[in-house]
Amino acid sequence: MEKCGILIVGIAGYGELYVKALMEQNRLSWVKGVVDIYPEHSSYFKTIIEMGIPIFSSLEEFYEVANADLAIISTPIHLHAPQAIKAMKNGSHVLCEKPMSGSWQEAEQMRKVRDQTGRFLAVGFNWSFTDSVNDLKNDINRGLFGKPLRGRTIVLWPRNEAYYNRCNWAGKLYGPNGEAIFDSIANNAASHFFHHLLYVLGETEEQSAKLHSLDIELYRANPIETFDTCALRAKTDQSVELMYFASHALNKEYGPEFELEFEEATIHYKVDSKMKAIWHNGREKDYGDPESEHMRKLDICIQKALKGETNIRCGIEASYSHMLAIKSMHEAVPEIPTVSYPYIQKDPETTITSIIGLEDTLMNCYKKRILPKETDSIWTNCGNIIEISSESYPY
Repeated sequence: MEKCGILIVGIAGYGELYVKALMEQNRLSWVKGVVDIYPEHSSYFKTIIEMGIPIFSSLEEFYEVANADLAIISTPIHLHAPQAIKAMKNGSHVLCEKPMSGSWQEAEQMRKVRDQTGRFLAVGFNWSFTDSVNDLKNDINRGLFGKPLRGRTIVLWPRNEAYYNRCNWAGKLYGPNGEAIFDSIANNAASHFFHHLLYVLGETEEQSAKLHSLDIELYRANPIETFDTCALRAKTDQSVELMYFASHALNKEYGPEFELEFEEATIHYKVDSKMKAIWHNGREKDYGDPESEHMRKLDICIQKALKGETNIRCGIEASYSHMLAIKSMHEAVPEIPTVSYPYIQKDPETTITSIIGLEDTLMNCYKKRILPKETDSIWTNCGNIIEISSESYPY
């Protein structure tokens, strides 16, 4: 069996999932090196030492003595662009965790280097690599459901004090040297699900739907620089309305759930269930659960790297719409409204700071396709509407 030489950049945190997956696939011996300044923080540090896998403190050190077919990058957001660029310039294809980068300018640099080097750069939005989602996307583009009309998604994932204290960049706008981070619920933990609506409506495997406008509400209950709660109504350049609701500032977990309506059918998914299309005449098609293919991205990138193929399901172009949405959010709401007493509470046991009644508010918004500002919740803010120029897209 031909082996793919792999470099893992970041082996703690999310990077542990890649180490675990490679172990389960009997591919850990393919790893030619790991880069991490604190490798001992990884649960797999002992295993890596026992297997004799070299550990480096920087990509520069690794590429001085070795090379890799595929570099897997699971580091803080502000390191994605420089590390991906370094890896591509040294001949490696790249699987970079989401988001692609902290800024549009960095993304453009990554795109130019990708084109110059002939490497691929995959962005780790899990669902976009799954066969179930790509089967759905193909059926959408074949016109199987008719014209897309509107979509919505909701994810309510409580996060406690430890979540925001786990690293020095959580909830930050910028890094210590002014590097763009913009870490938030929409740009990190729940970023997959807004991206998913955009991705399945993209015209090709490597593209997402382009955004035309966003009506945005952002809030924070936690003492962070960005936001822990968001609600938005987006319009694509094809006039499809997409709504996205996400929050960490609550006590009850729900989702992800999404729904896409077409002229002739509706696509629906709830967590721990199957993604299903139901036509108006009652016919159904089951696409399976994309969560069951969590590491399909790794398999695809390994196979593409071995074959020297550069087309990839979720690369730079497919990630632009999500990144432009994040950019637009912060431009539309530069000063994030802080929800404070008496509208918030902190659970002394879980250390979760929550907005009182938020679960009911967002669930009501999801069901009625309205924004919080369109309800009677008194803590809401008017938000802002922003348009996205077609010139923002390089494709």
